[in-house]
Amino acid sequence: MRASGVLSGRGLPALVVVVAAAVLPASVAGAVTASVAAAAPATTTGDVTVLLPTSTGAQARAATSAVATVAGARIVRRIPEIGVLTLRPTGSTSAATLASRLRATAGVQAAQTEHRMTLRASTVVPNDPALTDPENTPGTDAATVVQWPAWLLRLPEAWALSTGSGVRVGIIDSGIDGTHPDLRTKIATATNQSDAASARTDEQGHGTHVASLACAATGNGSGIAGAGDRCRIVFEKTDLGDSSVAASIVDAVKHGAKVISMSFGTDGKRTPPAVLTRAIAYAVKWDVVLVAAAADRPVDEQGDPANLLQPTGTGPVIASGSGLVVTAATVDGRRASFAGRGSQVSLAAYGTYRTSAGGPSGIFGDFPLTLTSLDTGTFSSHGGDPPCACRASFRGDSDYAYLSGTSMATPQVAGIAALVRSANTKLSAKQVIRILKSSARRSGGWSSDLGWGIVDAAAAVKLAKRTTGLRGAA
Repeated sequence: MRASGVLSGRGLPALVVVVAAAVLPASVAGAVTASVAAAAPATTTGDVTVLLPTSTGAQARAATSAVATVAGARIVRRIPEIGVLTLRPTGSTSAATLASRLRATAGVQAAQTEHRMTLRASTVVPNDPALTDPENTPGTDAATVVQWPAWLLRLPEAWALSTGSGVRVGIIDSGIDGTHPDLRTKIATATNQSDAASARTDEQGHGTHVASLACAATGNGSGIAGAGDRCRIVFEKTDLGDSSVAASIVDAVKHGAKVISMSFGTDGKRTPPAVLTRAIAYAVKWDVVLVAAAADRPVDEQGDPANLLQPTGTGPVIASGSGLVVTAATVDGRRASFAGRGSQVSLAAYGTYRTSAGGPSGIFGDFPLTLTSLDTGTFSSHGGDPPCACRASFRGDSDYAYLSGTSMATPQVAGIAALVRSANTKLSAKQVIRILKSSARRSGGWSSDLGWGIVDAAAAVKLAKRTTGLRGAA
């Protein structure tokens, strides 16, 4: 299925049709909480992905309408850029029955059950107080500040060289609190690719936290500073169904995202769906730096989309892969005990303080002021994790939280990728990816624990500035 989902030459991909039997609630599995839960089993959405022969323009529209009519289904989503259609059957027809019927239909190349992914988290010092206020949680090392990852990633040094200005970062996640002081001026666009409420609301809390680590406002005298400094956010609210994620990727590209952060994934037990393969190929074609979270378990299989960006065996080859897969490191520079490892890992960023007792319970970031499903323990789609006890009060405000996981490491890398792209606008996505790998801090070469090492923002920006860009080269 992976081969059939790749864009070939300059032609359009074969048409993909997604048939939805029902829409599940927008709850998703808690891949990163203050306490790391066992991975959720794969969740089917009730949808079916169907491949049809390639067609374009009016012919494609007629073909998809014909499929909808034959299937007795209602069209709910089209992604013409990669030939994807989402249908919802009427009446009592089940997804299984419809899939079986479609497989026997002339012209249908394949039918595949859709699954829902799970969420996985000279110096310029802005006046954001988390950069300088002490972290007072018992067990924290002396002289540690609340936003300690910024200093270990050498962000203030990088900000003196690149501001991230002009770069849009796509965040595909549960939603974003558009009223948060750190985020309300940073959102370029926000699009709802789910059946939940507005993209500028976040019922779960995960997306707000992730977005802040990438692009929270810097120098506003409030809260934290995002890794990407002046980068802007292209937010895509997803229900994590395959077609919702694919639509999010395509829409983020269309809205100008040059980096896309994806803090979610699967357990890797399925073949990556063609709809996702084609969406990633579309983003690669448009020279986007794709960044995905490794698993939130110490396993070698990172699941999709990660395994599409850095396939098995390619991690140790610095020039291989079409994106970055990020695992989580601790303050001590070790892989977090809960984080993915192995040859699908590209590099690491900080995803927790320590996994042993003592210190803060995760990475400090923005959080919705309203009660979230992480607060209540209803976040997980596999029965619910305990309430996260992650909400934090900072300088009298309670719209912050400590969350840990590869989900937190990933947007920090995405923000740093924005700094690199801003430092040298002629760099191709492939060059940005290689720069981030080659400049990461490590002992020796690639390792199965941390890939090419822990990302180093200052080193990456400096290397970007002295690299000849290939974009627009003959």
